[in-house]
Amino acid sequence: MALSAFAFPSYIIAKGVLTDSCKQTSLSSSRSLATDLPSPCRRPNNSHSNRKVKVNASLVEKGEYYSNRPPTPLLDTINYPIHMKNLSIKELKQLSDELRSDVIFNVSKTGGHLGSSLGVVELTVALHYIFNTPQDKILWDVGHQSYPHKILTGRRGKMPTMRQTNGLSGFTKRGESEHDCFGTGHSSTTISAGLGMAVGRDLKGKSNNVVAVIGDGAMTAGQAYEAMNNAGYLDSDMIVILNDNKQVSLPTATLDGPSPPVGALSSALSRLQSNPALRELREVAKGVTKQIGGPMHQLAAKVDEYARGMISGTGSTLFEELGLYYIGPVDGHNIDDMVAILKEVKSARTTGPVLIHVVTEKGRGYPYAERADDKYHGVVKFDPATGKQFKSSNKTQSYTTYFAEALVAEAEVDKDVVAIHAAMGGGTGLNLFQRRFPTRCFDVGIAEQHAVTFAAGLACEGLKPFCAIYSSFMQRAYDQVVHDVDLQKLPVRFAMDRAGLVGADGPTHCGAFDVTFMACLPNMIVMAPSDEAELFHMVATASAIDDRPSCFRYPRGNGIGVALPPGNKGIPLEVGKGRILKEGERVALLGYGSAVQSCLGAAVMLQERGLNITVADARFCKPLDRALIRSLAKSHEVLITVEEGSIGGFGSHVVQFLALDGLLDGKLKWRPMVLPDRYIDHGSPADQMAEAGLMPSHIAATALNLIGAPWEALALPHDIILKIGSYLEVTDLCALSSCSRFWRELCGSDILWEPLFKERWPLLSTFDGDNTLFPDAQTDETSQEWRRVYVMQHMEMASRASEVIAFVTEWPAALSLEASEYLHAVETMSSMRLGFQDVEMFLFKPNLSVLLNLVGLIYCIKHLKPREQVLDGMRRRGVSEQLVWVKWLTLGRWSRGRRMRDETVSRQVSLADVVTGKEETVLRVLQRGVVHEVLRVCISTVDLVCTPCTSSTIRNY
Repeated sequence: MALSAFAFPSYIIAKGVLTDSCKQTSLSSSRSLATDLPSPCRRPNNSHSNRKVKVNASLVEKGEYYSNRPPTPLLDTINYPIHMKNLSIKELKQLSDELRSDVIFNVSKTGGHLGSSLGVVELTVALHYIFNTPQDKILWDVGHQSYPHKILTGRRGKMPTMRQTNGLSGFTKRGESEHDCFGTGHSSTTISAGLGMAVGRDLKGKSNNVVAVIGDGAMTAGQAYEAMNNAGYLDSDMIVILNDNKQVSLPTATLDGPSPPVGALSSALSRLQSNPALRELREVAKGVTKQIGGPMHQLAAKVDEYARGMISGTGSTLFEELGLYYIGPVDGHNIDDMVAILKEVKSARTTGPVLIHVVTEKGRGYPYAERADDKYHGVVKFDPATGKQFKSSNKTQSYTTYFAEALVAEAEVDKDVVAIHAAMGGGTGLNLFQRRFPTRCFDVGIAEQHAVTFAAGLACEGLKPFCAIYSSFMQRAYDQVVHDVDLQKLPVRFAMDRAGLVGADGPTHCGAFDVTFMACLPNMIVMAPSDEAELFHMVATASAIDDRPSCFRYPRGNGIGVALPPGNKGIPLEVGKGRILKEGERVALLGYGSAVQSCLGAAVMLQERGLNITVADARFCKPLDRALIRSLAKSHEVLITVEEGSIGGFGSHVVQFLALDGLLDGKLKWRPMVLPDRYIDHGSPADQMAEAGLMPSHIAATALNLIGAPWEALALPHDIILKIGSYLEVTDLCALSSCSRFWRELCGSDILWEPLFKERWPLLSTFDGDNTLFPDAQTDETSQEWRRVYVMQHMEMASRASEVIAFVTEWPAALSLEASEYLHAVETMSSMRLGFQDVEMFLFKPNLSVLLNLVGLIYCIKHLKPREQVLDGMRRRGVSEQLVWVKWLTLGRWSRGRRMRDETVSRQVSLADVVTGKEETVLRVLQRGVVHEVLRVCISTVDLVCTPCTSSTIRNY
């Protein structure tokens, strides 16, 4: 079905979801919250359609990102859940429609998890309508369905940063918002965490509600049932919402096909089950029959079971046996039912856990996602009108696909090869294997523990199981790896996808620890390919190892483009043997896995500067190629091990061998380069590698430092220099805690501080040999001086900026400035020679008066950067949507001997509007100020203005 253009959310209209009420541009102003609520919590009044609402200014980002954004008049009035409380059911439906269109719009721009978020829109609206976060706790299992939750809890303005460096996480994250009470990313954890919160609440005498939303396959993991079993035993008040979107084995998704609850009967029965009177009656009956005891109690329990079965169907039996009061199934897209049921459950006086079985449709409201929910579970950027995703133009395939092709090639010639995955057929590439060998591929659900022991059982029967699991998910099954596989030396092959940094998915999915926890096992063979051809060979190697377990890791992303083995059939490698890729002298780089490519890049950089080094590919972490390591150690001054993994990994095994072999007793300098000992947040792969200090330039710089070569021989990439500069505070200390050794050494080098100085103050950066910048240094001894000079200049500029801040804030009318005063401040900044980064750092601060933000803006446009860079700087600092009143009085002109009436203009604008030219008239007025003989201007904060401006308010100055 072809959809119309994206000027209006026609992709919603096509499904009949968007009602006529959604097109309304004004809301009734008759509703209001209780007057005793603090003003920031009051729902914004949108009755004045010609005036911007201050509380929503941060939601209306300007620029290309928001072109063709669908209209959302009701959603625009919602900053936090408190603003929803007085909405009617009809308006909640409208809000759901607008929220769904906003999710589609934002994900189309950033990529992310689309289908799951679209499926819980009505559920999210109902939850935030009934419950009061952050006092009440709502936990989202897995967390990838939390986009509607983020939009309704104050983060709508930051949705353009989703899954990007320094932006919003793609999952719930405690440090991101107080409304995210528990961080997620892996599945099946929220019932356990919610139960802990409920018990903790009871022990502290609190009375808040705890709601755990679980689904999307998470109910296939054992932890969910362990938690429900314990919840039934502890009998603490909590609500479990089972979001059944046909990815779990429940009565609504039987082998005969899904049976969604539709019609009046299902709705009526669900409401009956949630009725407090019915629950209270059951509790009283239970208490009475327990006192009677014996056969009467058993008979009553059987009658209750039959009665419950009559109104609940077979789905309730399991949960009731675990001790949870079951309600459902409920149509998760019916706002009327969801609100009524949640209200009843919240107000019930009975105790104990309740499970509400909610049936939803993944991708609801977006036809393309509904028809192919597997392809729209996680998406890259796409065109909302056509559903077409903008795929990468890489000529190579992903490592995931190469692994699947290699395994298919092995299975073609060996009928004993079988494959296991944990509900990740697409993510691991094994869907390709499934299509070719449907009886030899096993999807065990999100059950990594079971997957590993299941594979162990297959190995006992002489099969060759390949267990493909993400590196980060392998953590969930570690005891099974140790006890059920390694201890028994069973030949299970572990293919660990997404090893190392994973970009936008962030720390929850980062595969940092697998080398450490796998290589410490006595019987495990541990290897990692440096490119896609090596991956084919290691699949063949694992298939040939039949006397012990083995594992290999490979990264997220695409191959580098090397030639593949003929017929995709790898050749088994000699176990425990590495290879030399480049012969050199003095320095040897020993890379492991994907880090080998960074080592080769560093070698090229050093070769260009006259230093020829050795690069080796270890291939195996266990067993190590001892002969190779011994040779490198004896023939080089420096040995650097490089890996995209945590401390305790490949480098630790190498140094233990070097120490035991006495190779560290001489002049050898050994250094490990690993991921820093902290979690690296989501961002682009390049940003993450830069933050970790594992780029080729970092490796090259480390090598130069160890042999005593000047760091200036290696220029740090300009974008990295500026990124470091953005973290510098007044004391010049780096805001990145727990830095890697590389960063700590770099912070004292001129390779960082000289480019930073010259970028920030180009007019002050000339060095003509008379040591103007280094008065205390000898001409040939300026090393380490740039840092000191940078700090001195930074402090000087901070002092100058403080003078401007004091001038503005100490003005008698601190909330208002006359034109002569702000223009004076602008010219003062010019005479001080403040640079753009000075303005951004000292004046573009949200906690400063918007008048100071505006003074900095006018100065930058007039004397420094192009408008685009000024806007970027304001957005980085979070001031682009600050609002300011600009009032000017144009004196009436003379006509036929009489002066015409003075014209007064008053306008509220955002700073971004001024920069982008949307308010070009205002900008011209601000720049001309009192210079023009017939113009009088005054600027003020929005809070100052309560009534329309008149000429008398600005005439007398």
